[in-house]
This record gives sequence, structure tokens and C-alpha cells, in this order.
Amino acid sequence: MIQSSFTERNLRILFPLPAVIFIGLLMVFPILYTLYLSFTNWNLTSGMEPSFVGLNSYLRVFYEPRFLHAIGRTFSFTASAVAIEVVLGVAIALILNRAFVGRSFAKLLLLLPLVATPVAVGIVFNLFYDPTIGLLNFALDALGLPQGRWISSENTVIASLVLVDVWQWTPMITLIVLAGLAGLSEEPVEAARVDGASEWQILRYVTIPMVMPVVLTAMILRLIDALKTFDIIFAMTGGGPGYASETLNIMGFKYSFEYFRMGQSSVILVALFVVVLLCSLGIMKLRASSEN
Repeated sequence: MIQSSFTERNLRILFPLPAVIFIGLLMVFPILYTLYLSFTNWNLTSGMEPSFVGLNSYLRVFYEPRFLHAIGRTFSFTASAVAIEVVLGVAIALILNRAFVGRSFAKLLLLLPLVATPVAVGIVFNLFYDPTIGLLNFALDALGLPQGRWISSENTVIASLVLVDVWQWTPMITLIVLAGLAGLSEEPVEAARVDGASEWQILRYVTIPMVMPVVLTAMILRLIDALKTFDIIFAMTGGGPGYASETLNIMGFKYSFEYFRMGQSSVILVALFVVVLLCSLGIMKLRASSEN
């Protein structure tokens, strides 16, 4: 009996082990290889093997103003997009958590932006922002308001990209929070009503604190995704005009496939990995403290 139990336990480990090893290699090997390349000077067009240069590639990239500006734009884009998405997502989830006519249809509409691929969304919004035939300028002109070159101007390109990201990914926050609200116990809410609390007080002191761990989980997922946003930015601006919308991901792509400087490209991607890791750990710590 003991032998049978031991064998069964071993089989439970052995059967999924090949898949776990395979997935682990797919995740770990690219990270380690990118880390190795970041200590080399390798140009794909030179025909030479990667040569070890220590921290030289790091110093060259870190002292380049373009890199520092890319970090700033990455944080600016991510912070703006995630903040708006979380606020809107939670607000919409709270509305959809109540019973009203057409609620099922409203939930269905939420799925539409998530179904579209980011590249397709980028192409559609390129037409929307177009200064001559775009719907946005047409509407502003009809209202007698000033028009703009939304993704062709350094002053408005990041804000324009943020709005596109908000349109596509706010529904994800809404659906996650809505699922969290559906799983909450009704007892604290009923107890608050019995004690004479208003709807606003129930929302502020009961519902939101109870659903906050779910909100922070959604924020972590969205933060990780927003920090490495590539598709929408590349499809709409390619990092332009100039370098005005160039984030770390776009810069790393250009160094790899336009300049073929793989060593410095790897430095940029390692920096992006560290940024994503630190931000994720920070929010996870905040989530743990909120649960306590």
C-alpha cells in the first residue's frame, strides 16, 4: 500500500515534468542569452562572433540621452495609461455590478476592444487621428474647435497613444474587477445598511476595501503589459515623430533590427526587464499589505 502510494506520487510528478522543463527552458534560456549578449559587442552585419566587452555596452547605452528619454516616455505612457484604465475600469465595474436594463448587452460591448488585435487597433486609430480625413478633426471642425496633428506632434503623440491603449484595455480591468465584485460576500454590505450607512459610505468603506486585492492584481497584470507595449506604438508611430514616442521596447527593437547592434539592444531589454520586475514587486508588496 505504501509502495503503491509512493509510485502514484512519483507519477504525478514525472508526467508533467517534461512539459515543465520545456516551458522553463523557453522562458529561462532567452533571458540568460539576452543577459550574455548585453556584455558583448556584436553587430550582425559585421560577420564576426560576439566579443566580450564587460560593462562597456551598459555604459554606452546608459550615458546616451536617447535611452534616458526612452525611460521617461516608458514611465509616462505606462503611468498615464494604467492610472486611467484602473479608475475607469473600477468605475464601470461598479456600475455593471448593479441590475439595470441592457446590462448583458453592455457586458458584451466590453469584449469588443479585447477581441481586436493591437496592430489592427493601431491602423484604425491612425485613420481616426489623421489630420486631413480623420474623424476626430472632422468632429472638432464641426464643433468649431481647433484641430490638431495628434500623432504627428511631439506635444500630443504620447497622450494620443495613451487614449488608444485606454480604449483597448480598460475592459480587461473592468472584467477582472467585475468578477471580484461577484465573489464578494453580501453580509458586510447588509450589516452596513442595517447600521444606517449610505450607499456612498458602503461603497467607500465596505465594497472598495474588500475588492482592493482584486484591483491590485488587475493593476499588476496591466502594468506588466503596458511597460512592454510595442504593437500599438509601432503600428501608429514607429516611435516618431523623431523619438517622441520611442519607449524602451521600441528602442530595443530598432537597435536590433535597424542598427543590428545586438549588444546594446540586449542592454536596453535587460533594463526593461529590471523595470518590469521592480514595478511588479512593488505592487505585489502593496497588494500583500492591503490584504493584511
